[in-house]
Amino acid sequence: MSSPTYSLLGLWPVINRWKSLVLGALLLALLVSTAVALLLPNIYKSTTVFYPTNPQTTDPDRIVSEGGKLELGGRSEDLDRVITIGESQPVAERLIKRFKLHEHYKAGAAGDDAADQAALDEFSSNLKIVHNDRDAIELTFEDKDKVLAARIANALVQSIDSVNQQLTLANRVKVLELYAQRRNFLEREYQSTYDSLRVGRRRYGIYGLALESRYLAKEIIETEEELRRAEGEGNSSKAAGLRRALRGLTKTDGGNIFNLESYSAGIDQMNTLFARFNDLQARLLGARSAYETARVGISGRISSIYVVQEAYPATKKSKPVRWLIVASSLVITFALSVAFITLIELYRGNLSMGRTK
Repeated sequence: MSSPTYSLLGLWPVINRWKSLVLGALLLALLVSTAVALLLPNIYKSTTVFYPTNPQTTDPDRIVSEGGKLELGGRSEDLDRVITIGESQPVAERLIKRFKLHEHYKAGAAGDDAADQAALDEFSSNLKIVHNDRDAIELTFEDKDKVLAARIANALVQSIDSVNQQLTLANRVKVLELYAQRRNFLEREYQSTYDSLRVGRRRYGIYGLALESRYLAKEIIETEEELRRAEGEGNSSKAAGLRRALRGLTKTDGGNIFNLESYSAGIDQMNTLFARFNDLQARLLGARSAYETARVGISGRISSIYVVQEAYPATKKSKPVRWLIVASSLVITFALSVAFITLIELYRGNLSMGRTK
C-alpha cells in the first residue's frame, strides 16, 4: 500500500480534529504574550545629528595666524574618526561613570569586572552611530528613561568633540615648545651679538652713523690740504696744530675716537656684526610674535563638530510594539501547533500501515 499524502488543503480536517489543542495553545500564547508585552518597559530613543569638521580648520593656530575658516567635514576620514571615537570604550566608560549607569542597568557594583562588562554591553547595545546619506552623523541612544536618553546622547557628542580636539592639542603643545625654544635661542644670540657690537663700537669707534666714512675722508682731505698750505706759507705753529689734527684723524694713538686706522681695521667686522644684529632683531620679533600667537591659540577651544540637531526627550516610545509581539506569538504558536499535530497524524498513519501489514 502507498503511504498517505498530505497537502495544505488537507490540513483543515487535521486541524479540525485537533481544534481543542490548537485553540488551547493559541489561548495560552495570547495570555502569555500579552502578559510579556505588558511587562516589557517602554524604550525611548533620542537622536542628535551633527557634522564633523576638518581638524586643520579648527586649529586655533591657523585661525589666529592665517585667518582660516571653519569647514564642515564630509570627508570619509573625518566621518570614520568621529564614529570610531563615539564607539570607543574609554568614551563609554566615562559616560557610564558620569551617569551612574551601573545602578541604572542593575549591573552590579562598579569596579567588579562582570558588572563593568555588563554595563558596557548594555550601553553599547543602546547606542547607534551611523553615517547618513547626507554626510552627517546620526547618533541615537535608547533607554527606558527618555530624559536620560537625551542627556546621554548630547553628552556623547560633547565627549566626541573633546576627544577630537585632543588629537590636535598634543601637537599644538609640542609646537608651542618649539616656538619657545626658538624664541629663547634668538634672544640669547641677539644679546650676544649686541654685546659684541657694543665692544666693537668702543674699540673701533664705528657706530654705524649715516655717511660716517664720507665725513671722515672729507675731514682728512681738508685737514691735509690746510697742513700743506700752512707749510707752504711758512706758518710753523699752524702747521704743527694741523699735523696733530691729521694724526688724530688717521692714527689710533692720536686721541680721536673716530679715526682712519681704527675704521679701516674694524669696518668689515662691524658691518658683519651690524648685519647679523639686524637679522637677529627681525627674526626675534617674528619668533616672539609666533610664540604669542601660538600661546593664545592653544588656550582657545573651538568645537570640532557642528551640531545640526540636539537630542531631545522623545514624545513617544520606540519599542516595544506590543500588538506585533502578540500577533507574531499567535502566528508562531499556530504554525508550531499545526506542525506538531501533522507529525502526530503522520506517526499514527505509519503505525496503522504497519499493523495492516
